[in-house]
This record gives sequence, C-alpha cells and structure tokens, in this order.
Amino acid sequence: MSGGGNTAYGRKRFQRSRAHFTDRITADGRDGWPVEAGRYRLVVSRACPWASRSLVSRRLLGLEDALPLAIADPIQDDRSWRFTLDPDDRDPVLGIRFLSEAYDKRETDYPGGVSVPAVVDVPSGRLVTNDYQRITIDLATEWTALHREGAPDLCPEGLRDEIDTVMADIYDDVNNGVYRAGFATGQQEYEHAYARLFRRLELLADRLAGQRYLVGDTITEADIRLFTTLVRFDAVYHGHFKCNRWKLTENQVLWAYVRDLYQTPGFGDTVDFDHIKRHYYEVHSGINPTGIVPLGPDLSGWLTPHHRQELGGRPFGDGTPPGPVPEAERVPAQGRP
Repeated sequence: MSGGGNTAYGRKRFQRSRAHFTDRITADGRDGWPVEAGRYRLVVSRACPWASRSLVSRRLLGLEDALPLAIADPIQDDRSWRFTLDPDDRDPVLGIRFLSEAYDKRETDYPGGVSVPAVVDVPSGRLVTNDYQRITIDLATEWTALHREGAPDLCPEGLRDEIDTVMADIYDDVNNGVYRAGFATGQQEYEHAYARLFRRLELLADRLAGQRYLVGDTITEADIRLFTTLVRFDAVYHGHFKCNRWKLTENQVLWAYVRDLYQTPGFGDTVDFDHIKRHYYEVHSGINPTGIVPLGPDLSGWLTPHHRQELGGRPFGDGTPPGPVPEAERVPAQGRP
C-alpha cells in the first residue's frame, strides 16, 4: 500500500502499481542480497493487507529474530509512511523518520509511491525490495535455513501450480477487487468491480464448503493472501469501500473459515483492528472527508467456535504452531477483540 495523494482516493481511477524495486533476497544471493540473519529490516503497516501477508508469513516461519520488524504509524501523510510510533519519531535501527528516506537512498525520483511491505538493508539504509507479491514467497522458499524448527511448508512443491492459480484469482477479484470498488470514480466502474468481487467470494465459499483450506489439507500462501482481505471486510470494505452485498458474518462458510485462521497462531495475533480502521477512515480523505472512524463492528465474534476442524486438515502439516508473540510485537488491547 502506497503513501501519498490521500485526497485523490475516490477521485482518480484506481490502478494497482507494480513493485518498482524487485530485487530478491535469496539463499544464493544472486541479486546481491543473500539471506542473512539480522541484516535486513522488514517495514510494515499493520493496517495494510499487503504488508500483513509478510507479518503472517514471518510469524508462521519463525523469522522474528532473523528479520527484525519496523511498524509504521497507520496514519500516514503525503510524505509517506512515518515512524511516529517510535521514540523521537524515528525508527530506532534505521534512524529515519519516513520510509521514503530508505527509498531515496536506493533511487531518487523513482516512479510510484512509497509502499509497504518494504525490506531495507540495515548496513546501508537502502531499500532492497517492495515487491509485495514476491516477498512472502521468498520468505517461505529462500529463507528455509533460518526457519524455526517445525515451520510449515507454505508453498509445497507439488501444489505450487494450483496455489498460483488460486492466488491469481484472489488477487484479481478480491485483493484488488475491494480497492477497485472503493476507489471507483464512476458507477459502471464500481458495479463491475463489485460484481467480480462477490462472484469470486461465492466461488471461494463453494470451494471451502467441503475443505478446510484452499489448497491441500494444510495452510498455504493462498490462505494467507485471502485472510488479509477477509479479516478487513466487515470493519472497512463493507462500508468504506461500498462492498455491501453482504457482510462476511452473513456468509456461513467464509465467516467460519476466516475465524478458523484468525484463531490459528500466526494469524490473528498479527491483526490490529484499531490500526486498520484508523488508517482507512482517516487517511482516505477523498472517500471519507470527515475522518470519522466508526465504532463498530463488534469484534467479539472473532473468538467464537468455528467448527472447521470437523473438515479435517492439519494447519501446520507435519510442523508445529509458532511460539508466543515477542512482547515488543504484541498488538495492543484496543486492536484486539
């Protein structure tokens, strides 16, 4: 999710920007960035669904020590994501006030906005990558030497083609679909995005009616990518983005599915509903000019029984759940049910 141009939301046709910095951090370091514990810093916003993917993956794989975390303020301004949650309004490791400073060290006058997730090289202070589509796949497949014992295989080799196909549909119609509807500048544009979104959600509900996870019998990258949109659906997309054919709580299958994931260690413990709501409703001034943040919805339902275990499945395959959330990364009480 990019920073800047907040008043343009809802007035300018939506188009998802491709990542401009697509270097990869790999086991063999072929792009000049080898996997190395403690060398890089992952910059996220807990408000952003694209960044939240990397938060979930990092937790599931046990990379908290190997890939330290910087959390940006959910309320950004046109200068980009900022570190006003930290003392002196600076990231304590990178020493910068705005994420744009790491971008500028890599390339000045680059095209596109300042987006999260972003991985920064700590020694140089330079951005390495903002490739939100690739970062989590590489965490699962290139960082294996640093995975915790019992880490799940989020991209099983034999299922990758099916995972890629499912993720492509989710990306086009759901992950991007809510934004196409919410940032539409005309009725026809909005209705087209709305129709595609709910058609895809209904197809996904049909798929999940008889199986616990999207592909195979364990959690994969595909589940992570669907979860980060669904967890924001009723709190933001239903009202703020006018995706209101039905609430997620009104769809028996999807509501049970997302609760199952939310209650799985590594998913719900990364979600901050306070950050999510304040970002969308306060930052998107072109859509919500008053900046009023809704008090609802009631979050208590997230912790109710889902009964999805009756479908079988093994969340972590032959692995184990991640350990407790590091104290410094725990979501404050106001962001949890």
